[in-house]
Amino acid sequence: MTSAPTNPEERELLYAAFRSFDEAAQTLQQSYGALTARVEQMDAELAHTNEALRRQLRDNEAMRVRLDGILESLSTGVLVVDECQTIRRSNRAAEKVLGVIDVELQHRQAAEVLSRAGLTVGDQPQRIGQTVVSISQVPLHNDSGDCSEHLILLQDITRIYQLEEQLQRKDRLAAMGELISRIAHEIRNPLGSVELFASMLQRDLLEHTAGKRYAQQISQAVQLMDGLLANLLLYTRPVHLARAWHEAESLIRESMKLAVHAITKVPVDMQVRLSPEVPLLWCHDGQLKQVIVNLVVNAVQAMPNGGDLAISLDREPPQTLAMPAVRLTVRDSGVGIDPAHRSRMFDPFFTTKEEGTGLGLAIVHSIVEAHQGRIDVESTVGKGTTCSIILPHPIATEDSSKGHRQGDLECGVGETGRENSDKELVEEWSHD
Repeated sequence: MTSAPTNPEERELLYAAFRSFDEAAQTLQQSYGALTARVEQMDAELAHTNEALRRQLRDNEAMRVRLDGILESLSTGVLVVDECQTIRRSNRAAEKVLGVIDVELQHRQAAEVLSRAGLTVGDQPQRIGQTVVSISQVPLHNDSGDCSEHLILLQDITRIYQLEEQLQRKDRLAAMGELISRIAHEIRNPLGSVELFASMLQRDLLEHTAGKRYAQQISQAVQLMDGLLANLLLYTRPVHLARAWHEAESLIRESMKLAVHAITKVPVDMQVRLSPEVPLLWCHDGQLKQVIVNLVVNAVQAMPNGGDLAISLDREPPQTLAMPAVRLTVRDSGVGIDPAHRSRMFDPFFTTKEEGTGLGLAIVHSIVEAHQGRIDVESTVGKGTTCSIILPHPIATEDSSKGHRQGDLECGVGETGRENSDKELVEEWSHD
């Protein structure tokens, strides 16, 4: 055992050592406390930073989901391409236009994808199937303002294109209509004199002579020309319609009887489907019959070797005409319409038929417009054509509804009766 130092100097040194040790321990304890406090502060700051980072990640994820939702909800097709023109992202609208799914677009060259669909980036409208699109490319800038990616935008402008065609057609037809009306009146006056003199010759000439036959041929030619002029005047004359409620099935049945001369010329498999939700049509019955007859005759003429002819009547969403409406459709499986002729098909005198006058569809267009309706045409060469007449269909009054119910009782029209009546109608046309 070591004895305590007895020398005062040694004790003083020992005390000094203890004091120094105590001071060092105290300093160390203070440093440890400060370090502990700093660590706790750093833990709190780190926890705060982590929480802020988690919030930012949640916000970024929510923003990403929102932007994805916005991108997928756009009616404009979007392709995101990098600096090598490789597709990195697409939305549903682009996939719908191009007819492919997202996995088939990823990591492919944009030019190759567009070329396969017959499209290219450019200012001019382009047609893909029944859709008209405009395709443009815009740069995509990052936060620093650099452009490393691009957006290829595929805008469906089908309806705008149709409206532009309708506007151009209206201007063209208005000018032609005025000219046609004047010419028709000028021709009709001397034509009446020719008809009068031909009739007088027929009366004065002996039977079974060459002169009398010539006079008869003159008279027939004048009558044909007069019929053509009558159609011209019908087309150019403003149509004033006295519309009323007419039973849909009866109107279409009578129209088919008027068109039976064309239907029976070729083997036609005909289907008629009338929605029970549209028992009545608000129209001028005579004018609408002419529309149906012209469309059916055109459809049959487009199937020289026979085919399928379908007529349907359904309700139409009110937003189409900004009012309640119905859609009357005539569909054939014929030769289709050349895309180069689409913009002129309702022009008077435009026809691709050897014996056509080019007035049938022009008159159809005029009558539909007089009904404040619309005519839509979809056609694929070699597959057929669908003509849709969209007509206003105001809410029927109580009196018209009662009249229709009474007509149903008299005709026995129900869902089963309607199907049977279609079969009877086809048989009736076949017999005729």
